[in-house]
Amino acid sequence: MCGRFAMTKETDELITEFVAEGGDFRNWRPSYNLAPTQTIPVLLEAAKGGAEVVRRLEPARWSLVPTWSKTLKLKYPTFNARSEDLASKATWKGPLKAHRALVPATGYFEWQTFADGTKVPHFIHHPAGEQLMLAGLYSWWRDHTVTDEDPNAWTLTATILTSGAVDELLHIHDRNPVMLPEEWWDQWLDPAVEGTQELVDAAVTAALPVANALEVYEVAPIPFRGNGPALIEPVMALEGTEDWLSTET
Repeated sequence: MCGRFAMTKETDELITEFVAEGGDFRNWRPSYNLAPTQTIPVLLEAAKGGAEVVRRLEPARWSLVPTWSKTLKLKYPTFNARSEDLASKATWKGPLKAHRALVPATGYFEWQTFADGTKVPHFIHHPAGEQLMLAGLYSWWRDHTVTDEDPNAWTLTATILTSGAVDELLHIHDRNPVMLPEEWWDQWLDPAVEGTQELVDAAVTAALPVANALEVYEVAPIPFRGNGPALIEPVMALEGTEDWLSTET
């Protein structure tokens, strides 16, 4: 699974990098500790206010809420979506058809569980520092308790796809996010491409080389509220230091 990740680039950098239009990012800052329900940047393609499809980088609530839900907070977790049966699940099959997204990440955290119950956090990223692009889905949720004029009437929500872990990561966890190579970005985002289980399965296969090339190392315990570059430093690099953790959210 993918329950925490880091995204350390400014939105202007991402907009330029992906040749995208930008949304309202007033409430988002680069973070080394993004958790479910927090705001994350997502890359998507859609027609907004017209017939022309444009590529946009938008802030989204990390936990997808389907359009038919009456509440924003669901009783079950939706920050991850299992790729194996995506097209058959009511929560995912609607967004899969044409509301697919990419979630940029510097890297993500995973906890290795030992026989005695101890859980040790690790940071997983590209060894050359390249951006990871995690396959995702998005959905616009409408709050019907307010009027259309209310700025909070619509909330963009998103989820990250996961698949069975590759052998190189299996000792850490049995799942990993689906990380798409660049040659797959356009196809995954294109709303004219029908989202089917076959498309998902092909995307998972295409993502294998990316996952196989990642670097993994142990990091210090990660508090729920905490931020700063030290969170993604190897444990060995932090030995003997003090006051390394920022408490900013």
